[in-house]
Amino acid sequence: MRRKRQRRVVGFFGKIISLMQLGASIWFIFGLWTSGMVPMKYLLAITVIALSMFLVTSGLQLADSDRANLTGMFLSVLFLGVFAFGTAVFLWTNGMLAGIGGATYKIDNMLVVVRADDPAENITDAKDYLFGRQTTVDQKNIEKTLNEIQNKVGQEISIVQYEMIQEEAQALLSGEIGAAVYNEAYAGMIEDAIEGYSDQIKILFNYEIRTKIEGNGARSVEKPFNVYISGIDVSGPITTCSRSDVNIIMTVDPEEKKVLLTTTPRDYYVVIPEISNGQRDKLTHAGIYGVDRSIATLENLYGIEIPFYARVNFTSLIKIVDALGGIDVNSEYSFESGGYSFSEGMNHMDGKKALAFSRERYSFSDGDNQRGKNQEAVLAAIIEKAASPAILTSANQILGNIGSSVETNMTHDEMAQLINMQLSDGGAWDVESQAASGQGDTQACFSSGSQQLYVMWPDEAVVEELSTKMKKVLEEN
Repeated sequence: MRRKRQRRVVGFFGKIISLMQLGASIWFIFGLWTSGMVPMKYLLAITVIALSMFLVTSGLQLADSDRANLTGMFLSVLFLGVFAFGTAVFLWTNGMLAGIGGATYKIDNMLVVVRADDPAENITDAKDYLFGRQTTVDQKNIEKTLNEIQNKVGQEISIVQYEMIQEEAQALLSGEIGAAVYNEAYAGMIEDAIEGYSDQIKILFNYEIRTKIEGNGARSVEKPFNVYISGIDVSGPITTCSRSDVNIIMTVDPEEKKVLLTTTPRDYYVVIPEISNGQRDKLTHAGIYGVDRSIATLENLYGIEIPFYARVNFTSLIKIVDALGGIDVNSEYSFESGGYSFSEGMNHMDGKKALAFSRERYSFSDGDNQRGKNQEAVLAAIIEKAASPAILTSANQILGNIGSSVETNMTHDEMAQLINMQLSDGGAWDVESQAASGQGDTQACFSSGSQQLYVMWPDEAVVEELSTKMKKVLEEN
């Protein structure tokens, strides 16, 4: 009698655990299905395996044997744990993917700075100061910031105008003004003009201005498309407007598994649509006005549409490469940079070594052109490694590490569709590289006024050749 009671208790709990196992497996499969990332053939295989597991464990628990019943319970608990863990990992991964994608705005981080030894501790302390502003560019954001300052201090402030941001910064250091108002995106330009500037000032007030980025071009990842890859070096949010030191157009043919990487030098002397009023500027300066202006500049240069973009800072490059277990990069030259030695031919690199390789330009007679080619080589190596089955073992680590260092306007569904296509078709990608070139010169730039800066005049014949090659990939299907 006692034995029968024990068997009934074991059987009851066994059925509960078995049902929990079934629920966990259904939830796991449902999550995979709704994500759109897993091809149907794999989804069906997982469903068959999960159903088989349930039938086996249920059969053991219904058998007329204590040993079989206990074995069935043990397996149910095991499979329940596996599916529950798999669901948790997948939901986390899905959430991280959604967090990276779908960017719809840019951030202008407006600053009020004073000299480093200034006694003011907040913006109210500076209400009676003489504020400086520049009048050439970024007027809307400056006006919004000045209004915010006056709301904060409760009174009108005294303002002195300067034509260029460099003049304003110099006036601050010389004591001509007590505070300077400008966009943080210009910090690099000021540092280029005034050595050690950042060590001589302190930030008194930040004002964040968010602007919606409108959609651009027809969007589809089933047919060939362009992605603008912007490499920036910022310490704040990845959405903050900043000069773009890396400018690569990735033309992707998902059906033929082809990728064409086109690098444009940061110093290319170009027109920034809707910003520079026909005057030329460095390509890197377009990023100051937002990623959408960098895209518009490249679209105007090559006569193409770029519906997608991805912004990556240099910290994320280190994390991505390390999470992949390193990459193998082909170098055209032997050189040293950042404490590392690179040999001609194939080099295995961790994240820091890959970053040093990507940033070096002074070791080459071709300077920035060769740096662009090296950046393409690193990106090609990342694509090759990421497209291999090895990515599955490190996907969560990669997403966890780069979540705050990468942004893209590609939606979760679009990224999921690409993952689905890669898992379904498999195989390596054919990656080809090309780079724009030109003639070095010293010219005034829209964003720097009369200051003479190094620029590179585009070689129109080369630009046309690159454009034709991109269009050919885009029109193959």
